Amino acid sequence: MRQFGRRQFIVRAARSVAVTGGLIHARQAEAETQVAERPVLDGVVGVHGYALYDDLKYGPDFSGFGYVNLKAPKGGRLIDSALGSFDSFNPYILRGRAADNVDLIFDTLTVQSQDEPFSRYGSVAQYIFMPPDRSWVAFEVNAAARWHDGTPILASDIAFTFEILKTKGSPAYQFYYRQVAGVDILGERRVRFNFVPDGSNRELPLVVGQLPVLSAAYWSTRDFEANSLDKPLGSGPYRIRDVDPGRSVTYERIDDYWGADLPINRGRYNFAEIRSEYFRDLDVSLEAFKAGQYDFRFENSAKRWVTGYNGPAVEEGKIAKLDLMIPSSARMQGFAMNIRRAFFADPRVREAIGYCFDFEWSNKTLFFGQYERIRSYFHGHLEFMATGLPGEAEREMLTPFKDVLDPRLFSEEFELPHTDGTGNVRDNLRHAFGLLKDAGWSVENGSLKHIQTGQSMAFEILLSQSDLERVALPFVQNLSRLGIKANIRTVDPSQYQNRMNQFDFDMTVALWPQSSSPGNEQAQFWSSKAADVEGSKNFVGIKNRAIDAICERIVQATRRDELEIAVRALDRVLLWGFYVVPHYTLGHYWLARWKKIAFPATLPTQSPDVFSWWDSTAGEGGDQVLPEATP
Repeated sequence: MRQFGRRQFIVRAARSVAVTGGLIHARQAEAETQVAERPVLDGVVGVHGYALYDDLKYGPDFSGFGYVNLKAPKGGRLIDSALGSFDSFNPYILRGRAADNVDLIFDTLTVQSQDEPFSRYGSVAQYIFMPPDRSWVAFEVNAAARWHDGTPILASDIAFTFEILKTKGSPAYQFYYRQVAGVDILGERRVRFNFVPDGSNRELPLVVGQLPVLSAAYWSTRDFEANSLDKPLGSGPYRIRDVDPGRSVTYERIDDYWGADLPINRGRYNFAEIRSEYFRDLDVSLEAFKAGQYDFRFENSAKRWVTGYNGPAVEEGKIAKLDLMIPSSARMQGFAMNIRRAFFADPRVREAIGYCFDFEWSNKTLFFGQYERIRSYFHGHLEFMATGLPGEAEREMLTPFKDVLDPRLFSEEFELPHTDGTGNVRDNLRHAFGLLKDAGWSVENGSLKHIQTGQSMAFEILLSQSDLERVALPFVQNLSRLGIKANIRTVDPSQYQNRMNQFDFDMTVALWPQSSSPGNEQAQFWSSKAADVEGSKNFVGIKNRAIDAICERIVQATRRDELEIAVRALDRVLLWGFYVVPHYTLGHYWLARWKKIAFPATLPTQSPDVFSWWDSTAGEGGDQVLPEATP
């Protein structure tokens, strides 16, 4: 359930919020009528939340998010599933595999609303301050904020957290915080983050606002970088109760949780107990679900969705299948090539390989016609997708980099190879072979070899799920018709993650989630700096001056239209780089759940909020989606 948990990877922090000039962008009415009631720091008035470009939906006195049920009963239990295993309760380091949902024991400075594109509201931080020049951001800790041992959360804990994440945390933190010049503790409950002088990274104050808060007293006496199943001291709505190492972990709700009555938490965290059960295989996991071993699953396989949900519990109506019409997040998923490998360095080779994936046949034969092709690195957000030819503003941005861009980018609309769905890919393979020939490759005794070096084209496709083998096998067969030898290797999730962290692969199926507001995470995905940082999301190894410059333009955008132009330019450059053979997407969520699980009648617009659900056996819950209803 990690993808919908409380802790979103820090890249989401970078794209979920931003600020305008002057005070943080809050409602004008709030600034005019309540300014006298709020604290001031160096002439800057503290506010309860901030947003990118638009006003906040929720004012300072809001009672709760619009997609929760404020009358939801408290109690009962939620059991979810996870794959693989776990060996750590520290989700903030690269080493090891953190337990699913361990984020529940921690609080963050601010939290994201799931019915606004780019808004965040105070959590541990009761007030947020930022001056007109955005040279710093400061937070005032809620006086009620407490650790689970009853001691107060202090500004020194926040400063400690920042320093330990930057020096010992996942490399992603070092990457995102590189423009933070220092931290000042201004008192027991105030802390200020100072930024490097140029002030061009408009999202940086909001990246800092996503900071989890860790106990300095607890962690200063422990090895932060070590894998450990010691139960950390937290301040969040749950604590770890029971652990079966590698197999399950159970969290219990804190009865006197300090933040229970904050507007951001009302109607949420309703389950008295949340347990994560681990399974080694997705098919085994499905059978366990139908047997009642856990309560819900978001399905990502068309075959399982169409054919796998059968048996007594389904036939008796105890399990409900829903098309949950919340748009799934924009993303790029596909066969990603590691261009650190010499045979993928030539874009003509990468383009040729793309002609070997027959989406139309796969969708018809393997996927029951359920999917659409991913056609953009921001597929699902039309305003960011590069279509047609570049407009005037895009051309102005891209022209200085003509020497490192495919010239077709300026004169042709990008189109993916396609087929008639019959399995006949002869024309595509003929075109692919022409590209390979131009790149210096020829077939000798059935094997594709480089004319000058004699190197054979052979590589491994690394997978973490056996489900993907049925997608890769037809692709491999088409590659073999060009004389390319590709082997599929499926490994367990832990080994897969270790190899990905070290970029130890030739080709893999990679996923880059995108938000409604692309920002700092784009540099983590595609920039030259990230290419050499172990554990970064630049799996491909891209080093391109144009992409680096566009990533900077994205975080410097002062208006929505500027952001859209820069993101379309990035999308266009990535597509014409042929780094990924795009896969497919559904566009919304498939949800199967046991009917005791209920959720609000009003659904969030950005992402499912599992923690706004409740156990209907725990009591009357007011307004809700009935178990048999389809939202």
